[in-house]
Amino acid sequence: MPNREPLHTFLPRTGLTVVEDVRPGSLFPPEAAWRIARGTAAPAGAVREALDDAWWRRLADADGEFLVAVLGHRIGGNDSWWTRVRSAGSGVPRLTGGPGFVALSLDGQVLLAEVPGADGPRVTALDRLPERLEEAAAAAGRETEDERAEVWAAVPGRPALPLHWAEWIGSNPAAPDDLLIRLLDVEEGFLHGCDRPAVLDAAVAHPDPRVRSTPAETFRPKLTSDQWVRLVRAEPSPARRVLHAERARAWGAELPDDLYDELLAGPSRASAAELPGLPAHRLPGLAADPDPRIRAAACARWEELPPPLRDRLLADTDDLVRTEALLAHHTGTPMPREVHAALPEPRRALGECRLERDLEAELVRHGTTEERRTLAANPRLGPLGVAVLAEDPDEDVRSEVALWPDLDEEQRAAVRHDFDPARMSYPLPWVERLHGDADAMRRLAASSHPLVRRSVARARHLPADVVQRLARDEDRPVRLFLAESCDDAPAELLLEVWRWWDGSFSHPDRPRSHPNFPRTGLLRHAGDPAGRMRRLALDDPRSTPADVARLARDPEAEVRRRAAEDPRLSPADAVRLLNDPEAAVRASAVRHPRLPARVLAGLLHDRDTAGEAVTNPAIPVPVLQRLLAAAAEAVAALRRTPPPGSAAPTA
Repeated sequence: MPNREPLHTFLPRTGLTVVEDVRPGSLFPPEAAWRIARGTAAPAGAVREALDDAWWRRLADADGEFLVAVLGHRIGGNDSWWTRVRSAGSGVPRLTGGPGFVALSLDGQVLLAEVPGADGPRVTALDRLPERLEEAAAAAGRETEDERAEVWAAVPGRPALPLHWAEWIGSNPAAPDDLLIRLLDVEEGFLHGCDRPAVLDAAVAHPDPRVRSTPAETFRPKLTSDQWVRLVRAEPSPARRVLHAERARAWGAELPDDLYDELLAGPSRASAAELPGLPAHRLPGLAADPDPRIRAAACARWEELPPPLRDRLLADTDDLVRTEALLAHHTGTPMPREVHAALPEPRRALGECRLERDLEAELVRHGTTEERRTLAANPRLGPLGVAVLAEDPDEDVRSEVALWPDLDEEQRAAVRHDFDPARMSYPLPWVERLHGDADAMRRLAASSHPLVRRSVARARHLPADVVQRLARDEDRPVRLFLAESCDDAPAELLLEVWRWWDGSFSHPDRPRSHPNFPRTGLLRHAGDPAGRMRRLALDDPRSTPADVARLARDPEAEVRRRAAEDPRLSPADAVRLLNDPEAAVRASAVRHPRLPARVLAGLLHDRDTAGEAVTNPAIPVPVLQRLLAAAAEAVAALRRTPPPGSAAPTA
């Protein structure tokens, strides 16, 4: 825990004994306590001139214990913990006049705080804390249009956190395109989640290569083929131009022939020669190129080369070219023993090439364990080799053979193999190629091997009988993959999967966003013992603002978070959820568009919330423009500041 020892050294000097560090759990969170201490959404009458003995006595329980957090000592990761302490005797802790603190009674009723300010320490003392916060939330929720206008007219004001705004403002859904285009000169990180065509157009045309590259380096690029082409052509680095082109092809972009010509004429032409999608008419020139690396790359398109060129490559004077040509040639023509023995690295042949029968028979029976494992994964292994390796003494070899595409399901079931159902699995390519074959899907859906059935479940569409079979599969990932990938997954399966799955990195919205997911009759889950099911009640079109208000007070955080995202949440409840014990609930409340302007403006100046607050879509566009101007000025000043330890410029 960062800062644990300094904090535990500091507190005893104030007359307090450390009992333990405490996770916020269901407690009033330190983050919210700091906001009240700084004056953001603080109840009326919270500020005091000083803390007298009576307040300290009300804070501590019968054993003299209470909770404390000290400014500059955040424990436990992103969200600070409380530290439970015991006061020594009846003396008042010497916390005042220090770096700043917030303290909470164990029953959550009393809050004391002191934080430094421009005009001296700000002292806060509150009793009946939950009741006072409810009253403050209700009062804030009664904000008028005139009051909102007055608040926004004064933003940004001071103090300010413009660097936080710079980092987050691009995630505000209400930010217009022209603002985001201006933001490109300040902070380009928002491009990782940006899908706006005009902004991406501006990014790929930006003079800064770092900005231009960012849209291409996101997890799921949103660029069109034309934007990819412009990005590649604008890149000054020859190596990066090829990398961009390779990534463009990987994401399905179409590149024009003349762009390939440009790349092949550049300094990184050897890398460009390996690009998928290279026009076939360029292959003869590559196969005869003076650079052996390029001739070797041409071998990857072996079947598209005319026979005379293949013969020339097989007889090439360069060892690399000749080896690549031999490996390509023997994907179709069985490789003799003498050729295999002469290869500088024969393992690739074992995994890629068709072998002559005698050589294959010897290797599957007498090869090393590593050789047999490699052969077991070779898609060109003959039936005899498969049969021998199916009884191999090595479990890894048998497990590989059990996934062989040419086995019938009786043969597959006969292979003794081990499969860990908890390991991460990926669809088998040979099953994916059969996704459009209804008969093959019926046959494979009945496979004894879970990985085969999981691969079937990844199909976009499946026959109804196959869907019903997989929906009852005993292997949970089969049912999950069906819910994620198959548009024909039934509603009852989707609801069952929802009970234990909330979306993956590759399918973040499934099963809830599935077109067959139930949209009506969900209010019946409002009293379900499982919080995950209670969440669904607000998706029902018959749900009301009263349902939102009730679930905003649910004992489970995930239910409260769903309520905090609902557009029908009242302004008062949005304010109240800012003090939720769970960080994710607080974050959703910060972004809620019905948050009162006075509260939201205060959050823009709070260290813990400034970033998320600037993404709130209720902020008027003119205010966003002013926030961006302040952020741009701060970033420019930071860039002008020389890094620590750098030499000062000389005259």
